[in-house]
Amino acid sequence: MEFGRVAEEEIKHIDFTLPADGEQTMLTLKGLAPVAQPAYYVGCAKWGRKEWKELIYPKKTKEADFLGEYVKHFNSIELNAVFYSVPKEEQILKWKEMVDANTKGDFMFCPKFSRTITHIKRLKDTDYLTDEYIKAISAFGKYLGPCFLQVSDNFGPNNIDVLESYLEKLPKDLKVFIEVRHKDWFIGEHKKQLFSLLAKVGKGAAITDASGRRDCVHMELPTPEAFIRFVGNGGKYLDSDKARVDEWVVRIKQWLAEGLQQVYFFLHQHDEADTPLIADYTIQEFNKHLGSDLSRINFITPDKGLF
Repeated sequence: MEFGRVAEEEIKHIDFTLPADGEQTMLTLKGLAPVAQPAYYVGCAKWGRKEWKELIYPKKTKEADFLGEYVKHFNSIELNAVFYSVPKEEQILKWKEMVDANTKGDFMFCPKFSRTITHIKRLKDTDYLTDEYIKAISAFGKYLGPCFLQVSDNFGPNNIDVLESYLEKLPKDLKVFIEVRHKDWFIGEHKKQLFSLLAKVGKGAAITDASGRRDCVHMELPTPEAFIRFVGNGGKYLDSDKARVDEWVVRIKQWLAEGLQQVYFFLHQHDEADTPLIADYTIQEFNKHLGSDLSRINFITPDKGLF
């Protein structure tokens, strides 16, 4: 993942401290009581990583079988594969069948909206495409989680009416988290308007924690659910990534005490080779401090699990 990447020499100068909760978060959680059993979903963004052979995939695993191996380790995925074109129902059914064959049924796909809708058409005149997208992903059935709608970095606050019109047309029961990237969304009145809009239409906001875009760590929850995209630096910065995860655990624990209902936490690295390592650490810390009961990663060589 290239978003938010900085030169290696800059990493040690970045303040990774999480900002205070935003205004909308306080409004959303006000008066809520803690839920008895909040749901936790931790995963990656891709399953097709050859580097994960002999790490979490057996050495001779064919690429066609990577998903079947992935679901043995994680309970969810931020599904970027459907970003590049509107998916076909037949493909969704094949993925569903692979999950059926390799898990006990506790898995969730969080599909990204296709770029034709979000980046090429820019949410305009997309009724037919959106219907096709929703029809296709509905084939996931019980494995369908929230959808992830990311607009381009040049889609700024002057498009808020377009965004509102699009979101209002979506089915009310379609859970969606939105990520914006234009820097003006995170300033003053634009920020307030955006997150107030999302709260009004009942859609969530993705929080993206990346080294070079600290403004995207906006800490706004328009709905009582958190969808966090954690972009680590990996390699020799794994200890730094661990410290960042630790801080997220503290904040999520606070939100849970205030009524947060579900947590989606997706791990990315600029070099995805060691993403399972930081993912396993995240699962360990969630289980230890948040009361989750997520399965740890089953590394092929046990000492690969560094934590």
